[in-house]
Amino acid sequence: MPETHDITATEADHGQRVDRFLAERIGSLSRSRVKALIEEGHVTRDGQPLTEPAQAVRPGSLYRVAEPPPAPARPQAQAMALNILFEDAHLIVLDKPAGLVVHPAPGNLDGTLVNGLLAHAGEELEGIGGEKRPGIVHRLDKDTSGIMVVAKSQQAHQVLSDAFGTRDLDREYLALAWGVPNPADGVIEAAIGRHTTDRKRMAVVEQRSRGVQRGEMAGASGGKHAITNYRTEQVFHGAVSLVRCKLMTGRTHQIRVHIAHIGHPLVGDPVYLRRIPVASRNLPAGLREALLAFPRQALHAASLGFLHPITRKNLSFQSDPPEDFLKLQALLACNGE
Repeated sequence: MPETHDITATEADHGQRVDRFLAERIGSLSRSRVKALIEEGHVTRDGQPLTEPAQAVRPGSLYRVAEPPPAPARPQAQAMALNILFEDAHLIVLDKPAGLVVHPAPGNLDGTLVNGLLAHAGEELEGIGGEKRPGIVHRLDKDTSGIMVVAKSQQAHQVLSDAFGTRDLDREYLALAWGVPNPADGVIEAAIGRHTTDRKRMAVVEQRSRGVQRGEMAGASGGKHAITNYRTEQVFHGAVSLVRCKLMTGRTHQIRVHIAHIGHPLVGDPVYLRRIPVASRNLPAGLREALLAFPRQALHAASLGFLHPITRKNLSFQSDPPEDFLKLQALLACNGE
């Protein structure tokens, strides 16, 4: 049976868009979800179907929203080992391993994190956008490891999505990068957009940096404002640096693009490391080969802090890098500074 919401408009509501009015009054549904319900014929005004989301509210009218039960998720549930750091009725915080794709897509139709979460959470999922599925509010690249938060309810998904959109949270990453950033600490502020000739790559499309060197990545147009704070924590042989990055925005490949933009691509990055780094000449042969053979970008989402979307309690999570990252870091350390 559908869940119904009956709302009577008052004089104070006069003139509002009906989709915005209903979303605000219901609280648990986003405006986009209400708009979809209107267009699908699940909303009436005084018993008559409502079809136009932008229609103005009529004071005194009774609006009924019949929210259908969530449809079964399209991806199949597939059991897999998940490193769950926190879970309640509203969200899951987990430590994603490198190599795990977050969402089904061409080339990775199953075996993804979403498939695993469907098996793990099962019937606990309330449904996101009318479909019984986990709410992915941010993503990590396939070969990036670390902490992610996933919503289990529509309300949690909306609040968390808003928090990521307004940067009302803390996210820090650890990376191994070629060379030594100068200055050691800085802010990279440069818009990121799709590369014009290689659609699998992102690129810096304008230079607005302070406290950093100019980079050389170009060949794109359009883009979104992006800011990354970075701090160099350790330098090995004057050739590789352990860098801590704090995201102030959340753009596709942001850290990978920004760090490469200032001349220090990540170790192992298959997309943005375009040639053998000059800095590698400073390394012993065995260590150089190990770094050049590292099979993924050396990037780990090390911490995540945010307000719980329902209880409003502060939540903070930390994660050590995975074994391959730590082994490479140890190899750099034991070969001397």
